[in-house]
Amino acid sequence: MPGGQPTGRMAALKQRARQVKREAYALSFAYRDPRLPWTLRLFALYVVARTFSPIDLIPDFIPVLGYLDDLILVPLYITLAVRWIPAPVLADARTRADQALSGEQPARWYYALPAILIWLVLLTVLGKLVYSLVQN
Repeated sequence: MPGGQPTGRMAALKQRARQVKREAYALSFAYRDPRLPWTLRLFALYVVARTFSPIDLIPDFIPVLGYLDDLILVPLYITLAVRWIPAPVLADARTRADQALSGEQPARWYYALPAILIWLVLLTVLGKLVYSLVQN
């Protein structure tokens, strides 16, 4: 990556990630559409909840398997839901998603503060535990 430019593969991955994010937002609008059959609404709701939930089916700290749901299953569910939703409903949802994403605010650093505090507490406890084991 000379000059900080992403390689072709990296650029393609970033584009795919943006596309998955757009489709996930579109699903969040589509499941509320009354034109959608209740079975598809339920599946779309499941996919949206699974995508945006901070709780994973398989925790990320489990090697390899931890990222399986994030890298394979979530995009697969999004793809299936998008294929099954009728075109007019999906077109309206994509339009709303594009509008929502275009007005997206940059992330605020202080939203990460609770997670940072939890990690600091855990590291402090771990440090004290290691220190007490070394002293004995």
